[in-house]
Amino acid sequence: MELEILFEDGEALIINKPAGLPLDQPRAGGRSLEDHLETLTLGFQRQPAPVHRLDRDTSGCLLLARNPKALKRFSAAFEARAVAKRYLGVVNGVVEGEEGTIGLSLSKISSAADGWRMIAAKKGKPAITHWRKVKEVNGLTLVEFRPETGRTHQIRVHAQLGLGAALVGDPIYGDGEGAARTLLHAVELTVEREGKPPVHAIAPIPADFAALGFGEEPAPASHDEEPTGE
Repeated sequence: MELEILFEDGEALIINKPAGLPLDQPRAGGRSLEDHLETLTLGFQRQPAPVHRLDRDTSGCLLLARNPKALKRFSAAFEARAVAKRYLGVVNGVVEGEEGTIGLSLSKISSAADGWRMIAAKKGKPAITHWRKVKEVNGLTLVEFRPETGRTHQIRVHAQLGLGAALVGDPIYGDGEGAARTLLHAVELTVEREGKPPVHAIAPIPADFAALGFGEEPAPASHDEEPTGE
């Protein structure tokens, strides 16, 4: 598997992470991003390191830092929410309204029978997601998500509870049908840098989105608020 590089300079790489590729080595074995880091050195002595995380099923923009100082700065940018992240997800239903904000605090639960998952809970960690309806096709809705916070499974839970339908293919918060994976794509990433142009990339629309009639990249809506991080 050859990873597509969307952005490259002396501090950063943004790759188009394929769906199905986990960042860490799976317990059951199999390939992960760790197996590709040596090929992503691109002439540098150090292997790049992921700055943030994407779920195994999630495709799209993943930022890697090419040295420890850059990793520290980029990590601080995520903490300070000086990062703009835009996702596209296919929701298994017709979404009412055109845009809005979902604010549901999230907490992790687990059981021996069902494993772990995230739920909405008043005592959970605050989670905010801005959303915009892009297109409807055959009872499915393409939605743009802009997470203001970065909780585990945030967009997946907010789609299920805030929009009233889970993402297509989601086996935990939906029925797992309609696609071979959870249809969530990190389509755009921008990280501001002091004294330098921002790190920025847009990831092409995946084939499984296009197969459902969502093959065109929607123009991002204009927003007045400051960039936010997941």
